[in-house]
This record gives sequence, structure tokens and C-alpha cells, in this order.
Amino acid sequence: MNTGSAVTDSNLNPQERKRVLRILESNWRAEMRGRETYAALADRETDPQRSKAFRTLADAEQRHADLWVERVRALGGSPLAYGGPRTGQADKLANRIGGIDMALRRLELEESEDIAKYAKQIDAIGDQRSIVILRQVLQDEREHYQILNNLIRNRRPLPFSPDDARKALDELLTLRQAGSPKAAGWIGDAIYGINDGLGAIFGIVSGVSGATLGNSKVVVLAGMVGMIASALSMGSGAYLAAKSEREIYEAEYAREREAVEYNEPEAREVLSLSYQVRGLSEEDANRFVDQVAHDKAQLVRALARERLNTTEEGLRRPWTSAISGALSTALGALIPIVPFFFLTGYPAVIVAAVVSLLAHFAVGAAKSLITIRSRWSSGLEMTFVGAIEGVVTYLIGIALGRIGGVGI
Repeated sequence: MNTGSAVTDSNLNPQERKRVLRILESNWRAEMRGRETYAALADRETDPQRSKAFRTLADAEQRHADLWVERVRALGGSPLAYGGPRTGQADKLANRIGGIDMALRRLELEESEDIAKYAKQIDAIGDQRSIVILRQVLQDEREHYQILNNLIRNRRPLPFSPDDARKALDELLTLRQAGSPKAAGWIGDAIYGINDGLGAIFGIVSGVSGATLGNSKVVVLAGMVGMIASALSMGSGAYLAAKSEREIYEAEYAREREAVEYNEPEAREVLSLSYQVRGLSEEDANRFVDQVAHDKAQLVRALARERLNTTEEGLRRPWTSAISGALSTALGALIPIVPFFFLTGYPAVIVAAVVSLLAHFAVGAAKSLITIRSRWSSGLEMTFVGAIEGVVTYLIGIALGRIGGVGI
């Protein structure tokens, strides 16, 4: 049938017409590639029912290609000629090695991408006649996705094990970002801040003490400046990190919402496979997903939770992280400085070293609150690291002091 030749296109200026033609020509090439792929699979399939299904898909892709040809012609575009492989993607190396099951899953992913692509084009193409065709093609593509889904399910061995589910899930998520931000909470920020402030300023105090032979004024000045700089750095870093985690979560959440809007069957399949990986049977997983999917917002939240391993409530708050990180860093940095307010020379250096090492142990032991290690192993490890840091920086300070002629 002629779907576009009778339509006038005076509403499109030359630049818009070129843009629309590029989109339509790309759509035509994709449909022709799909047509050749399904036709080749139909010719090779020994099961009559499956061969018929492939042939039906090939004919539908050809009809879509014809629709785009007619629309391109109506817009004054150049004649189209398919120059791709006569077997489409059926003979791609990955499909030949993986066999028919892997080929079907890749085709299923491509149909999913086509559904999302056409749905977006409806909002962006700006050509009413093309939108009419897009709506028709989009409906067909959703049916194709379901046909492929059924073909794949019929080929899967029963029972469908968690390992099989994991493989299938990985394939469905191939084109998605795998980022999974994790929230550590303000306690983690505080412990990390104390650790950072204590380690950094202990190193400064040790180095300056070695260079000045324990000159209290110089050590305190250097330590206080370092404390302020470290606190500001840790606070801003914690703020930006927490803000980035939230932005990543929001972007991924929007992507899942878009996936549900443009291709709900695939979204359901992803969620079902996620539950199957955890040990649910395919029937139970699908039944649970059906219950969740009654509410689209609930389906989006469930997908986001499975993909990101967290919820919005579990994310760190940027300002809380910033304040916690800055204050804890300042607290940790103050510890090695305090002895120099009351002592001078080597006694101040020795007391500062002892106090700092005890603080290193305490902070290391406190880390066991958010890790699975014992407090003794964690505390002793951090004490050892702090001791090495103090000795090295002290010796470097002595060397720099002699080179620069700095002394009491």
C-alpha cells in the first residue's frame, strides 16, 4: 500500500527533511538486515514450527522496510539499495560460535533496542506521517520481542538453573552500564576522615620535627595549616563523592524508568532473571514480577534496587558526608599536634609519636565496626603503618633540615 506518496511535506524545511531522511534510511537498513537474518534462520531451521515463526518475522521486517521506502520516496529521498550480507547477522562469528540459542538472545536484545529507538523517535522526529508509521512498526516490534522470548524459553532446558539465569541476565544487561554505587554512611566517612587527618598530619609533624629538632612553634604552625587544608579537602571530597553517587543513582533510576516505559517486557524479564539467580523457580519469579508490575512505579523501584544494590534511602547525604568528613579529619589531625602546645624538643616529639600511634590503633580498631576484621588485627595493622610513616617522614625531615640549615 502507498502510505506516504499522497501526503504533502511542505511543513518540513530542507534541513529538517535531510534529518528525517537520515533517520528513515537508518531504520530501513536495520529492517532489511533483520529481514535477511530471519530469512536465513528460517531456511536453516529443521523444526517446521520454528521455521514458520522465523519466516513470519522476516515478512514483517520486509513490510516495515517497504513502509520506510515509501516514506523516503514521498520526502524526495534517493532510491535505497541494500548492500549488507544476504544472510544478515545469521553468519556473524559470534552467532555461529554461540549457536542458535545465543543468536536468538542477541536478536532479542536488538528487538529491545529497536523498541526503545522507535519510541524515542516518536517524540523527536517531528514528521507526522513518519510518526504514524513508527507507531505501527513499534507495535509489531513488541510482538516480535515476545515471539523471540517464547522461542528462547522453549529452547531452555528445565529446570532453568541459577547459573543459566545468571548467563541470560548478563546477556540482557550487556548494553547497560554496570555501575552499582554503594553507600557507606556517615560513620564510614568519619572513620576515614580521622584516619586521613591523623596519618597526614602525623607525617607533617614528624617531618617538621625532624627538620627543626622539635621546634614547637614551627611544628604547631605547620600542623595547624595542614589540619585546615586536610579538613577542607576531605570535606569537599566527601561532598562531591556523595553527590556523585546520588547523581549516578538518579541517572540509573531514570534509565530503568525509561526501560519500563519503552519496553516493559524486557524490564520484566530482567527482574524475573534477577530473582531466578537468587534461587526462585522461573514460575515463581514470573508470578512475583507480575504482582510487582501492577504498579509501574513499584516495578521501576524494584529494577533499580536489583541493578544498583541500593535504594535512595541508602545513599549518603552530601552535606552530612562533608561535615562528618571535615570535622573528623580535623579531629584526627589535632591529635599529633596537641603535645607541642605543652612540650618542646625531643620530649614533645616522643609524646606526639606515642599518642599518635595509640590513636592509630584506636582508629584501626574502630574500623572493625564497618568491616569484618577483628579489632586487634585492624588496629595493629594501622599502628604499624603509622609507625613506618612517622619514622620515614622524621628521617626525611632531618635530612631536609641539614640540607637547608634549619635548626633550633
